[in-house]
Amino acid sequence: MLEYILRRVLWGVAMLFLVSGVIFVIFYLLPSADPATLRAGRQASPDQIERIRESLGLDRPVFIQYVDYMKQIFFHFDFGYSYQYETSVSSLIFDRLGPTASLTFGAAILWLLMGIPIGIISAVRARSLLDRSTMVISLALISAPVFWLGLISLYLFADDIGLIPILPGAGSYEPLSAGPIAWAGPLILPWTVLAAASAAVYARYLRSDMIDVMGEDYIRTARAKGLPERKVVMKHGVRSAITPVITLLGLDIGVLLAGNAILTESVFNIPGVGRLVLDAIDKADLPLIQGVTLFGAFFIVIFNLVVDIAYAYLDPRVRYDDL
Repeated sequence: MLEYILRRVLWGVAMLFLVSGVIFVIFYLLPSADPATLRAGRQASPDQIERIRESLGLDRPVFIQYVDYMKQIFFHFDFGYSYQYETSVSSLIFDRLGPTASLTFGAAILWLLMGIPIGIISAVRARSLLDRSTMVISLALISAPVFWLGLISLYLFADDIGLIPILPGAGSYEPLSAGPIAWAGPLILPWTVLAAASAAVYARYLRSDMIDVMGEDYIRTARAKGLPERKVVMKHGVRSAITPVITLLGLDIGVLLAGNAILTESVFNIPGVGRLVLDAIDKADLPLIQGVTLFGAFFIVIFNLVVDIAYAYLDPRVRYDDL
């Protein structure tokens, strides 16, 4: 098991190096605009642009730029300075990471609490009225755009504009330091909206895999041994069928922490990484876009590593098949 984990860690580090190299090529060698011109502004003279180019190191050979770029990232954790905010990119991302992490992990807990039980019940009662009803509702939630669900939830339940004003609306986010109630209250609607589609996806995936697993020979053997149906379902069926859900969970959390909750954060005016990405794209802030992209790659690699380890724990055959 330890050897398997070490291999996965080394593979993750190699992937981070590869991704950082690709990002360097995209943002330094194939830019949409001259970074020095963007930093200088529209009214800058050619001499000012050239001085900024020298200060940014853009006048040096590409290989030297790449070596300095890698040193700054991996030895100093320095992602450069934002053109728009005139401060370090890493500090901007860490300032916005708290709201995004609050939104992501709260929604993940909610969609697991909804999706897994629904998937299990639908699989156990396959083709029943309950199963067909939950699958129709799941399909509707998957098809509904996130921003539409967000606006509908504000229209119905927001305390400032809602028809039933029972929950805090947009722009009311508070950090956890303000207290658990003050922090969780404004996130109930965003959590529900973000979790709705994911819960539906998880339920459908788990239902499909559970139906296949419950027809396997070892399930019939477990039943023939006289094991209670609940134990057969939970210990043998769910454990075998839940691996695709773990894959989805790791990828979803990594992607959302990378700033892909843009629509939810925009609708509910949450000052997270997604809003930061949106502002950076709007202002053509290349260092900030590059920094968020690298952070996103880091989160995705880390959570994929967690998924691999969870796979090896749930199914010991994985760690040997990988040899």
